[in-house]
Amino acid sequence: MTDWRDWETGPRRAARDGIKARSTRGEIGETWWSQRFIAALKEVADAGRLTRGRSYARSGQVMDLRVTPGGVTAAVQGSRPKPYGVRLGLVPFTDAEWARAEAALADQALFLAALLAGEMPRDVEQAFAAAGLSLFPTRREELRSECSCPDPVNPCKHVAATYYILAEAFDADPFLVLSWRGRPRDDLLARLRELRAAQPVEANEGVDEGAPADAEPDSTDPPVAASFWRAGPEMASLTFSPRAPAVPDAVLRQLGPLPPEAGGPEADRALAQAYAAFTRAAELRAFG
Repeated sequence: MTDWRDWETGPRRAARDGIKARSTRGEIGETWWSQRFIAALKEVADAGRLTRGRSYARSGQVMDLRVTPGGVTAAVQGSRPKPYGVRLGLVPFTDAEWARAEAALADQALFLAALLAGEMPRDVEQAFAAAGLSLFPTRREELRSECSCPDPVNPCKHVAATYYILAEAFDADPFLVLSWRGRPRDDLLARLRELRAAQPVEANEGVDEGAPADAEPDSTDPPVAASFWRAGPEMASLTFSPRAPAVPDAVLRQLGPLPPEAGGPEADRALAQAYAAFTRAAELRAFG
């Protein structure tokens, strides 16, 4: 019987219609949420297999990546004629757990605005923590993986390659992270809109409830018409910290590659460069 080490040392076969990683060197993952996912992977995977997994991801060995609630499947072309089957498992949240998470997310209007813009809110992990949950895996046993190759070590390089391609898919569409946890994009956004719309507007918001009902408000000087539209000294205490999106062309990536009749890859690259140029110009205008 041939040992698996013998026939796995042969050259890898080119994959048909493989998904080639956009990253060509260094780490894979451009956004904070994909980097957070890769950090979790490094906690459970052998460094050598991660290196070979990156090589496989960059040469386009991963094919047919599919994300469903609780599972990710892919085929990875190795040295054998038949690609290996890979499955990544992550326990999805229950309906009750998602109800708590959605209530926490709906409390912040910025979360919904960021998600509608195709970005993962920076503080989203705090919202899940407030619901007693963790969006990203925090324990080794949370990430389960299977591969049809005979490598006894798990994760193997085929699994690692799938993780890396999945991380780049997260870059393009952060909703895949949420979908893997059990909530597809449209369902989540519809629920968050519903919860936001149901929140009551407090009629006496900002009023000191401890003050007597007939208490007079603090006396202030009446506004002066000549200076009404000028910034007062209070403006000096305000600070602003606008920042560019983590991935300037995230919207383009969500739309997917352009068909040949619309310009194909050449048009994709030109639009991505234009989005990056717009971002740089906006930063220069804002910060000088």
